[in-house]
Amino acid sequence: MEVLSLSLEPATLLTSLILALSIIYFFLYRKRLQNNKYPPSYEGWIPWLGCAFEFGIAPLAFIEKKRRELGPIFTLSVAGERLTFLTENEDFHHFFQSSNVDFQRAVQDPVQNVASISEESFMQNHTKIHDMLKGRLASSRLSEVTPHLHQQFKERILSVFGPEGEGDLFDLVRKTMYGGVINNLFGDNTLPIENSEEFERLCKHFIIFDEQFEYGARLPPMFIRDWSTAKQYLLSKFRGVVTKLESQGKNNDQTVLQTLISITDRPHAPNYALLLLWASLANAVPLTFWALCLFINKFLVLTHLFQLITLTEDQWEFNEDFLRKMPYLRSCILEAVRLHPVGVITRRVMTSFTVRDYTIPKGDMLMVSPYWSHRDPKYFPHPHTFNPDRWQTTELEKNLFLDGFIAFGGGRYQCPGRWYAQMELQMFVALYLYKFDVNVLSENIPKPSMKHVVGTQQPSEPFLVSYKLRDL
Repeated sequence: MEVLSLSLEPATLLTSLILALSIIYFFLYRKRLQNNKYPPSYEGWIPWLGCAFEFGIAPLAFIEKKRRELGPIFTLSVAGERLTFLTENEDFHHFFQSSNVDFQRAVQDPVQNVASISEESFMQNHTKIHDMLKGRLASSRLSEVTPHLHQQFKERILSVFGPEGEGDLFDLVRKTMYGGVINNLFGDNTLPIENSEEFERLCKHFIIFDEQFEYGARLPPMFIRDWSTAKQYLLSKFRGVVTKLESQGKNNDQTVLQTLISITDRPHAPNYALLLLWASLANAVPLTFWALCLFINKFLVLTHLFQLITLTEDQWEFNEDFLRKMPYLRSCILEAVRLHPVGVITRRVMTSFTVRDYTIPKGDMLMVSPYWSHRDPKYFPHPHTFNPDRWQTTELEKNLFLDGFIAFGGGRYQCPGRWYAQMELQMFVALYLYKFDVNVLSENIPKPSMKHVVGTQQPSEPFLVSYKLRDL
């Protein structure tokens, strides 16, 4: 009995200590909230972890649930961080234009985790990388990359899909676009695109890296071994690529990757190349899939698009003149983007400020969810309905979007590749619908996975189609 009592004392003491600290934390935290007029909050019951487990199961669904419970501005306590959400468009200027918040400080830690880029290197290089991409991929310069990408997509669509067949549309789109976009931005066969076995291996590792990206941003490598292995494989590829490109010297017709390497510090060049790979594929590819899903399930939309596409010249070419003749295609693409944008975007609060009489304290992560903002009926009547006609009310030829549409972010660090992304989506969709007659085999469009919050949601299940090359 003496031995038993001695063994229980430390456990009892530890339990009591945890309980006492939890009570102190709970009451002090609530008092702090009340005294500072912070937004309504949900802290969960576990000190430090807060509602991390509830949030992690399905973050997007949890965000909407708490918005309904707590109101348009609220805070979640997640793993030591205060995540404060603004959910109404009227308050978004505090997120995009305020000098009180900072984009770089919000993303630096995740970037260090997923790409092993030091804080010093990131702060030194991020702005010039952003500005380089913004310039290279500006709408006025897309003609420099469009012909090559068009040729890449034409070749890869035929090689991946073949003259006819059936399969999971997302997988088919992924394999087609990966090769085309990589060759376009990184250089022909800079990564092993033409070697089918090596390309399959590259795709396999990138898919793991992409699907577990958010875990990689938060968890130690020992808990996500498959993701860590994929990351190291991709980094090793880029180390070889950087060495090879450096040995070739500079030329007047640099790819985006070559320009990236030339403006970053040499030790981290492969790491920035990895981030460029993720940024160029992670959102545009699933968005293309969702667009095709929506179009081929809407007979009138599909018929209208096909009629417009086939009314072009006998020699089908994708260029600026083609786009000017196809405003309906762009409306369809933007409506698909509206329904399937990234889950959240974030800023770090550097100086406390006030929104609607609430104090947003220094240190909070300020969050906006394009996914839910695009479902606000005040700006998008019947928000869950795919309706390209809603875009007729804005001047797309002047690159103006609908009020409340924030798929590409805003402010100083708005998505630098937004014009390239819209172009490639329109190109792939138009080319695919022009080339193939498609039939849906699955009973329903798959639901988006609500687990992804950083990027575009991927389908939760396969979407099977059959297809056959048209006689043109």
